Amino acid sequence: MGGRAGATQRADGRAGAKERADGRAGAGKKGGHPTARAHACPNARLNARLNAHAVRPLAPLMIIAALLLCGAALTAKALYIPVKAELAQILLERAFDQSLARGRPIKPWSWADTAPAARVRVPRLGVSEIVLDAGSGEAMAFGPAQVRDDRANAVTILSAHRDTHFAFIRDLAVGDEIVFEPIGRAPMRLRVIGFETVRWDQFSYTAADPNRARIALATCWPFGTHRPGPLRRVAWAEAIP
Repeated sequence: MGGRAGATQRADGRAGAKERADGRAGAGKKGGHPTARAHACPNARLNARLNAHAVRPLAPLMIIAALLLCGAALTAKALYIPVKAELAQILLERAFDQSLARGRPIKPWSWADTAPAARVRVPRLGVSEIVLDAGSGEAMAFGPAQVRDDRANAVTILSAHRDTHFAFIRDLAVGDEIVFEPIGRAPMRLRVIGFETVRWDQFSYTAADPNRARIALATCWPFGTHRPGPLRRVAWAEAIP
């Protein structure tokens, strides 16, 4: 009797232990083992930190890329104006040659509102400029403009900016030779005979001898500044007989 009772108690103990083990297994399935959860949390935080460190280096790269793009845009803008001016001069030279060959003005590009009227050269200074007709105020952006061609009085007046196409006037001297090649007329050789500085609204001239035609090259005065003013520097040249 006593032996059987002990065996029964041992069996009941084993059954209880099994039930407790089953209970712990069930708890693991529902909520997970506490130790496993404790390990899971640090891993999640570590992954988040790694991801943050992976994203942070992108910010400096994006800033550098933005700066490079801005620099490229500024460089392109700075190059645009001189490249445009250089291309315009090439087209003007070609249009002048075509105009000279055909005896009439040919536009340098289809939408241009101006055309070559002549070419003026100063051999001593190595100057050669395509003169445009005064079709618009924008003509002087590309070259000297022929603002008056008074054939009745044998006087031609050319005008250009002092810091670009007529900057050479500051180096011009009495006695310098000027070659003027108008479209549709014979070229002329002239010699600089003098200078004058005058207000733009007080400039005047007298009729010239038809055999001693004159050309006036006018620009703003003084040189070395971009400040607008009323004064003009005028170089006069007279045809060599």
